[in-house]
Amino acid sequence: MQVRELMTADVCYVSPTTRLSEVARRMRDEDIGSIPVAENDRLIGMVTDRDIVIRAFPDGIDPRSCTARDVMSPRILYCRASQSVEEVLENMAEQQVRRLPVVDDQKRLVGVISLGDLSHVAEREAGDALKDISRPEI
Repeated sequence: MQVRELMTADVCYVSPTTRLSEVARRMRDEDIGSIPVAENDRLIGMVTDRDIVIRAFPDGIDPRSCTARDVMSPRILYCRASQSVEEVLENMAEQQVRRLPVVDDQKRLVGVISLGDLSHVAEREAGDALKDISRPEI
């Protein structure tokens, strides 16, 4: 089974110029812990709740003037819509992430896949991935 069959296609995302206060509000309203940053339909970064806490608040940055670009993770982890569920689960376990943006062959954002989405068809593999994702880093 391929990721495109399970991903959430209705993706909430922000532009790099979106104010951090709006990013946080959308994450709260959508009940999500991360949000893709896209420009011209291309994925350019991710903002996680951890990014906001680690990059904005300790340095006293005003969230009303800070943008998604200022705090987004520059290293983008993603998967392709054509990848297999097993391959993506293994990658999520290795990278210790619970969700990944999904891109097409032109790196256009087309969806998001979460461990919960994958667990519906690969229960045992998702459980193993969750154990690996949750393990403390050494």
